[in-house]
Amino acid sequence: MAPVRDLYEVLGVSRGATDDDIRKAYRRLAREHHPDVNGEPAAEERFKEVAGAYEILSDPEKRARYDTFGSANGPSTAGFTDISDIFEMFFGGGGGGGFGGASRRRGPRGRAQRGEDLAVRMDLAFRDAAFGLRRDVELVRLAVCETCLGNGAQPGTAPVACRTCGGTGEVQAARRSVFGTLMTSAPCSTCQGTGQEIPDKCATCAGAGRVRLTSSVTLEIPAGVSDGMELRVGGAGHAGIAGAPAGDLFVRLDVEQPEDFERRNQDLYTVLDVTITQATLGAEIVIHGLDGDETIRVESGTPSGAVVRLKGKGIPNLQRRGRGDLYVTLHVVTPTELSRDERALLEQLADLRGEPRKGAVEGTVRRPGY
Repeated sequence: MAPVRDLYEVLGVSRGATDDDIRKAYRRLAREHHPDVNGEPAAEERFKEVAGAYEILSDPEKRARYDTFGSANGPSTAGFTDISDIFEMFFGGGGGGGFGGASRRRGPRGRAQRGEDLAVRMDLAFRDAAFGLRRDVELVRLAVCETCLGNGAQPGTAPVACRTCGGTGEVQAARRSVFGTLMTSAPCSTCQGTGQEIPDKCATCAGAGRVRLTSSVTLEIPAGVSDGMELRVGGAGHAGIAGAPAGDLFVRLDVEQPEDFERRNQDLYTVLDVTITQATLGAEIVIHGLDGDETIRVESGTPSGAVVRLKGKGIPNLQRRGRGDLYVTLHVVTPTELSRDERALLEQLADLRGEPRKGAVEGTVRRPGY
């Protein structure tokens, strides 16, 4: 694409043209190239070019800057391919909506700024994490100053536009580069980019509009949360500046690890020791689960390592219905210390089953899992 032409050339006027000359030239060319009137393919682009040139040359301040830095004969506009490039470089924004497109000019920034986020950690008991709870937590956060209602000014006064940047929040400076003299923008150091100054600052908050307070926030911990999970509480962070929204509160959960269960997602796993006689003859054993006492039925002849599943006795699913399961692995405990009578009974049992108690006996092996 060819570089943009001199703006005076675009409108067909001399550099010494009066405001009236520029206005008349624009109206004539706008009527001639308006897309609703002119059906030629290049008419719309030509109309944008004319409107962009008029946007700059009709404004005395912008025209003066263009006359100083934007001559088509100088290096400043040699690399530009669109009117909006000139706006961006010399005036800190894009072309106005008058030549086809939304404006990119930023305008005054103002003091409004969203509040900062807060982060806290919370310790939770295992069963509280499983079933959820409501808990109040005390936070030190920035709240809106009640004296000035957040505007930072002493009651009866108000902030004013910054005298340095004129309320834009930015200052512009010219600098030289390989492309010529360029205009750059930077946040105003006087108002810190807010666009406002406060001549009479609030005595309570010293012009900040916020004060540090200790307050209580009620947290709703949902059932089924896990260790390391982070919850977000919208609007519970620091108050915003000049009426802007408050930040959020992020709560990281540190859930205690229980001694009797292992959690895997929403399922729970545990190991239950059973005696040889319970495994051999069968039994019903009561254990303490999440919901209280649970009865484990040990079938007669249960081998060590068998797993009993208690459906729906695990952790509730987070933010949906249903629960995980509780898996109980049965571990048959072999007695190591026997009384004389116990040993005699076991020897009698071995004799009844035809199991030699002395010398080597032939065993049967099989592949694991069979």
